[in-house]
Order: sequence, then C-alpha cells, then structure tokens
Amino acid sequence: MVFGIPFCITFAAIMKKVNQLLGRFLVWRVRNISQKQFILILSLLVGVLSGLAAVVLKNTIHTTHGLLTNNFNTESLNYLYLAYPIIGILITILIVKYVIKDNLGHGVSKILYAISKRGGHIKSHNNYSSILSSTFTIGFGGSVGAEAPIVLTGASIGSSLGRLFHMNTKTIILLIGCGAAGAIGGIFKAPIAGLVFTLEVLMLDLTMASLVPLLIAAVSAATVSYFFLGKEVEFAFALEAPFHLSNIPYYLALGIMAGLISLYFTRGVMQVEKRLGGIKNTYSKWLVGGIGLSFLIFLFPPLYGEGYHTITALLNGNSHEVLSGSLFYSFQDNTWGLLTFLGLLIVFKVFATAFTTGSGGIGGIFAPTLFMGGITGYFFSRLANSLGFVDLPTSHFTLVGMAGMMAGVMHAPLTAIFLIAEITNGYGLFIPLMITSTIAYLTIMYFEPHSLYTKRLAAKGELITHHKDKAVLTMMRLDRVLETDFKTIHPQMTLGELVKVISTSKRNIFPVIKKSGELRGIVLLDDIREIMFNHEMYEETLVEELMNIPPTMIEREENMDAVMRKFEETGAWNLPVVEGGKYLGFVSKSKIFSVYRRVLIHFSDE
Repeated sequence: MVFGIPFCITFAAIMKKVNQLLGRFLVWRVRNISQKQFILILSLLVGVLSGLAAVVLKNTIHTTHGLLTNNFNTESLNYLYLAYPIIGILITILIVKYVIKDNLGHGVSKILYAISKRGGHIKSHNNYSSILSSTFTIGFGGSVGAEAPIVLTGASIGSSLGRLFHMNTKTIILLIGCGAAGAIGGIFKAPIAGLVFTLEVLMLDLTMASLVPLLIAAVSAATVSYFFLGKEVEFAFALEAPFHLSNIPYYLALGIMAGLISLYFTRGVMQVEKRLGGIKNTYSKWLVGGIGLSFLIFLFPPLYGEGYHTITALLNGNSHEVLSGSLFYSFQDNTWGLLTFLGLLIVFKVFATAFTTGSGGIGGIFAPTLFMGGITGYFFSRLANSLGFVDLPTSHFTLVGMAGMMAGVMHAPLTAIFLIAEITNGYGLFIPLMITSTIAYLTIMYFEPHSLYTKRLAAKGELITHHKDKAVLTMMRLDRVLETDFKTIHPQMTLGELVKVISTSKRNIFPVIKKSGELRGIVLLDDIREIMFNHEMYEETLVEELMNIPPTMIEREENMDAVMRKFEETGAWNLPVVEGGKYLGFVSKSKIFSVYRRVLIHFSDE
C-alpha cells in the first residue's frame, strides 16, 4: 500500500497530463490542418505501424519455427511433431484466457463485424494480442496463416488512432481499411493486393476520398517491409515458358477443380469447427483438436505451420522435399507415390486448419488457401503430364492454382490475381490467373453465396455488403428511428375513454398495453372511425374488443436489414418495437427512409 498509493497518484497525474496535451493538440489540429490532410497523415501513420507489425509477426513466427525444427532429420520420422502443435495451442489458450481475457475469434470476420455493428470500434488489445497469440500457434506448428491476425492488428491500429483523435465513424472505418491494406501490403510486400483486398473483402466504397489514403497506407507498409526484410518476393519464380493459348482449356479445368476444392475447404472447416465448438470444456476441446492436429502433422509434415516452404519447393522443381521427414519419404522418386501424398495433403489440410482454430489456436485461412491451391495446381499439371495428355509447366499451374483457390475460398478473384502476381513477380501469367480465378469464383458461387469470412456473419444478418443500400442500413441503429410519442391505452378502457385519448393525440395508432408493460395489440383510428361518435357504445364497448394484433413485432436488438424485411413481408407502414415482450415504441417506413437518406448523404460525400 505504501508504494501502491504514490504509484497510482503518479499514473493518474501522467494520464491527466497526456489528456490535456492531446486536447491542446486536437484544438491546434482543427485550426491548422484540414480534415482531408489529417486523414492522409493518419493513413501514413497507420501504414507504417501496420508494416512494422507485419515485420514483427513474420520474424517471430520464423524464429520460433527455426528454433524448434532446425535439427529435424529429413530422412526419418520426427516424433516432436506429436508434441509441438498441442503445446503451442495450449500456450495460446492460456494467453487468451489469462492475459488478453477476450475472444479473439476469426480476424477478418471480426473486422467485418466491427464495421457492420460497432461503428468501426475494435478493442485496443487487438493492436498486439493477435501477434502474440498467433506466434505461438503458428510457430509451434498450427496449420494456419499469419495474414488474418496481422490484418486484424492493422485494422485495430486504424480503429485505435481514429478513436484517439476523435474522428467520426466514416473516417474510423476508412482507417480500418488503411490498416488492413497496410497489413497485406506489409506481410506480402504487395501494396496493390492490399488495396484490392480492402475494397473486395472488406467492401469499402471506392471513391477518391478513400482510394488515396488506402494507397498511402499500402505503399508505406510495403516500404517498411522492404526496408527490414529485403526485396525478395515470397515465392521466387522464373517464367518457364510463355503463355500458350493451347493451355487455356487446362486453366479452365483447373478453375473448376479449384472452385470445387474451395467448396470442400469452406464447408469442411466450418463443419469441423462446429463439432469442436460443441465441446464446452476449453481443455477437452484443446485435447481433441490438438491431438488430431499433432497426429496429422506427424504423418504429413508439410501441414506444419504456414506451409510456404512446400509451395517454394514445388515452384523450384524440388518436389522430393515435400516428402521429407514423412512415412512416404521412400516414394520421393515415384511419381504416383508423390501424387498420392499430395492428394492426401489436400484432403487433410482442411482438418488440420479446423483442428487448429477450433481447439483454441489463432490464425487465418490465407496460408491454408494458398497451400491447398498450390498443391492443387501442381497435382493437376503433374497428373496430366504423367498420363501423357500434354506437357504442362508445373510451376505455372502451381501459381495459378493458388489464385484459383483464393478466389474460391475468399470470394475475391481480383485480390487473388494481384496478390499472386505481386508475391511471385509472375506478371507474365496474368491471363491464366484471370481465367482460373474467374472460373473458380463462378464455380463456388453456384453452390455457396458467401465466403468463409462472411458466412458466419451472414447467418446472423450482421454482414455489411457490396450493395450500398444494405451497407447504409447496417450503419443505422434502431434507436435512431424509434418513435415513442404514441398515446398508450389499456385493454379494459371503454370506447368513451378511448375517444378522450384520441382527442389529445396527433397519431392514428394506439398501442394497447397491459399493466406489466407488455403489448397486447393496437387500435387503428381508421378501424373505429365509424363508431367513435356512437355514444350508445361508449360505456359497453371495451378496447380489447376493438384492438387488432399487429402483423409482426420488431425486437429492439434486430438490425435494420431484418427490420426492412419485416416491412416488406407484412406490407405494413408502422410496426411496434418490443424488448422481452414489453412495448417500447413504433418504427415507421417513412422515418426509416428519412434517416436512410441522411446516412447515405453522410457516407457518400467526398
């Protein structure tokens, strides 16, 4: 206590001083720096910080991975694979439970939820928590990627800075986009892909007001990454041969294959996670998922971590390295043994990824998607070559398969095209990348209208969409359109008493409320107009005889998209709002349209 009290006083004094300085700065900023200029400055700051975060995460994961696996024998089984993944996930669970004390969830889905339902508010601990937790998950072998955690980190940095400087909701959401663009640009050294990802996956509007800050953030983050990590791209690639038109049918076929495997990945991951989610005890869930993951990695070592080394080996023609340290090592010179092994990797990568995230690990689906896509492309071309159909360049198909799988799983063909081109310097494959990505996207869209990122949110009606009208609806809150100036009446009131209430009301709807506050029904002025002047009925007619049951009711927690669906289904112009059955007020279509127009103008201005 002796040392605690002075410390508390000192800390409080410091925070008070900081707040005073911040207040002075905000006043100075308003006087000397315009809003547009300040947004550009913030976008640069968000980009630099996101780039630094990407560098930190990439280095910590690779360092951890190296320390644990450098001494592994490539020609024999490594039994530590049975221990590392389950230990890494346990450490992650303990960090999340006792240090962070919050659910980190799925990174990109969390961002979409923050944009849709929280006005861009992302909790500040996400500035570091995803980096810390995913380092142990992935470094110890979790079969997921670092991209989603770093995207959440970048978005959180943007959200935190926006709130620190008291920016409006529109600007905070833009800064979230800057953080996401910077994160992708930094971790992949791919600024264009970072920009396109933000527009295509996070679905921000493309205007000059948003484009320039996003570009600044993406380029500054990529520059930071180049400074610390060098100019080498993620996957070194040399164009084996020019693109041949005769190979177009095979790229089309690869697109269909990638789309179907994307469907398998999407539904498989969700099903396995759902099964694990049914286990209520945290440590039981960890044991089931962790043991399953460790066993899979022991049998198939390429499932360890991000798996990028496997893609690099396939691109460089070193396919025998894929079998290192596995039961299949003796088949390294056997084409059919290799193809069987690659096919099993495609099948079991889904389970490895779901076991990692479902048991408590933190990571994203970027890397698993690229991993499965690369193997799919290599498998397809190597199989065609082995059957003697054609002589396809395996490295080309490996890259194009990565784009096809990403387009399918993420529903983001443009991001897939530009990302693969940037991280490989494979711009000579632009046409194949476009063909396969488009076909894969169209294939999965036939079966699955939502990506893995958006599927969970869409089921709850919490998804912001590409359509501006629905996007604006998600920005609206029910409290903003709730009208409470209706005169309430009781079921046992007489017609005469009701007429007195009507004479003092400017409304033509009267909610009938029980003593407990519950809504019994409504009385419409039009329904009683013919009898309201019949004095003979004043004493003998009760309100409960005159009331109607509304076609539906709106719960206070419902989003505006669901509210509008109820108006469309019922054809009503006014609907009552309740909370736990208790009456709160009414919502009218005209009020919604009025507020909608104001919000649309606010979010559409330049």
